[in-house]
Amino acid sequence: MAYDRKCLEAASAQLNKFRPEKDSPEQFLEAASATLQSLSPPRRACVLEVLAGCLEHRRLLEVVVDAFYARDGRLCRGADRGLFQVVCYLATFQLEELGFPLFCEVVASQPLDKMLKFLRFFFNPLNLCSWIKDEWSLVYDGSHVKESWIDPLMRWQPEVQKLIRQLQEALASQHLPQKTKAKVTEPRGFNLTLPKPRALPMPEPVPSLAKPRPVPGSTYQVPEEQQRLEMIKRFNRWKAEELLLRANVEELRCAMPRARAGSPGQGSQAKPRLRAPPRIRRTPKLTFYRPDHVPVKLNTAAILREGALYQREVEKELQRVDKLVDGAGDFSEFLEWQKKMQARDREEQLVADECRRLQGKLSHEEAALARHSLVQENKQKADRKKEETAELMQQRAEQRLQEERAAKELVGQVAETQKNVKAAQARLLKGRRQAAQELTDERRELLQRSAQAAAEERRRRGEAVCLLRALETRPTRKGKAVDLTQVAGHGLEGEMSVVELRERLALLGEARRRQQEETRDRIVRGRRARGRELRATLEQIALCRAAAGRAAALRWEEKKGRSAQPSQDERVLALRRRVEERAAERRRQGTLLQGSPPRASRPRPRAQLEAQHWLELEQSGERRLRALQPRSPAREAA
Repeated sequence: MAYDRKCLEAASAQLNKFRPEKDSPEQFLEAASATLQSLSPPRRACVLEVLAGCLEHRRLLEVVVDAFYARDGRLCRGADRGLFQVVCYLATFQLEELGFPLFCEVVASQPLDKMLKFLRFFFNPLNLCSWIKDEWSLVYDGSHVKESWIDPLMRWQPEVQKLIRQLQEALASQHLPQKTKAKVTEPRGFNLTLPKPRALPMPEPVPSLAKPRPVPGSTYQVPEEQQRLEMIKRFNRWKAEELLLRANVEELRCAMPRARAGSPGQGSQAKPRLRAPPRIRRTPKLTFYRPDHVPVKLNTAAILREGALYQREVEKELQRVDKLVDGAGDFSEFLEWQKKMQARDREEQLVADECRRLQGKLSHEEAALARHSLVQENKQKADRKKEETAELMQQRAEQRLQEERAAKELVGQVAETQKNVKAAQARLLKGRRQAAQELTDERRELLQRSAQAAAEERRRRGEAVCLLRALETRPTRKGKAVDLTQVAGHGLEGEMSVVELRERLALLGEARRRQQEETRDRIVRGRRARGRELRATLEQIALCRAAAGRAAALRWEEKKGRSAQPSQDERVLALRRRVEERAAERRRQGTLLQGSPPRASRPRPRAQLEAQHWLELEQSGERRLRALQPRSPAREAA
């Protein structure tokens, strides 16, 4: 890539215009590309590439440039900040790609005293390995900074120090007094007036697009009905938790045993022994809001659909009454039989639910037994595992000795192979330099070709512009005036002037507006009538819903009374006996395990907690059944 004096001056000038608090890198690069249209395409690409790299690594470059101005560059101008940032970027990130000869040319094209000060400050090994490395490590990872930037800069130290000495010698030779020569007469050419170049035509303005409509705010907001439903749901949950807590407190009060009566020998001085109530696990406090009564809003289709449903039910009921009046049969016997069958099905369902619950409890007891047996097996496996571990540790010690011997042999081999590394590195470096030089030559040829193609394109565009201007300068005929009140006279039927045509169009528009107003009034009247019909349908729906709710409440009370009766099925009794047997066996094994010697690890009381939990659940269920069971007269007398 062609890095010359103009490219560096353009890049540093654009970089001085960048303000990080106001400009974004993408917009700044677009603006810079627009302002650099006067440069050739290769130079413009070169400048844009350097600007993009400097903006990407701006924080690293500012660390070095700010420190240079604070220490060695106090006498340098502030306008040269961009130039120092560009040179620091090329030395840090592009030195491997450019090659050292091209970098020397870039440095020689700038003022020598400034470049000498900056290179001496930046390539100082003490600065690179101390504070520059620390400051860069605050921005990027320390290992990445050392491997990617600090180590390559330290490798280039011999060549850079040689370049610094050359700059010192060149600067010293410039300051030496030069011999004055005799002034020689120089011929001057004629000062002829040059023709003024033709200006290019102004580009057409870019049409501005219509401003899009903003997104409505309701798109990202939850509907009000949904918010109210959520509030109602939270309030109902809070009420359910409160009722459940009250029921648990009442059960615990009933479960507390009464104080035992004192023995005859002790008299009234014996104090009753009270057992502490079981622990209650309360849920965290939740905040709920009591919403107002908010009915669900129905649309027109839902209202008409539900109204038609209730209307069909009313018609069916009227038809049934008419049939009964005419002498049709009654379905009371069938309904009684249906209720009996449903009651029997419900009893079977309750028995099946109780059987499933007892089967779950039975499986829990069997799992506890299996867990106890698994503990015994694990103890035996642990003993065997300890023996195997001891054998493996001995084998591992022998294997480690063999690995140490092999490692010593490998170290000797590696030491022998490292002797020829320097020669291989020298050959590799020479090959890379040759490849970099060939790549630089190819790039120069490509840039020359692209410059020739751009010149040919500019010449072709200039010819096209001249042709267009010649076409624009041709004289044009002006059209004659038109009389809008005059008829054209083509002999057509119904021919009229433009003025008469406009009047007729105005009359037609007025008639169309009157027709639209009549249609709008008719639509409004239809909407009002439909609204009255919908309100009447809503009132009918509310009445039907209230009646259906009362019927459902009666059915629920009846079902609740039926489900309160306990079941005495043989399968349930058999399952209860099996559960009691398994529980007794589990408690017996638990006592055996407790009598065994303690283990080294911490005990795990999970099985005891689960057993206590299931026992409390069973007692709670029995108390609920006793509370819901209807009292007989003999029991009340007792």
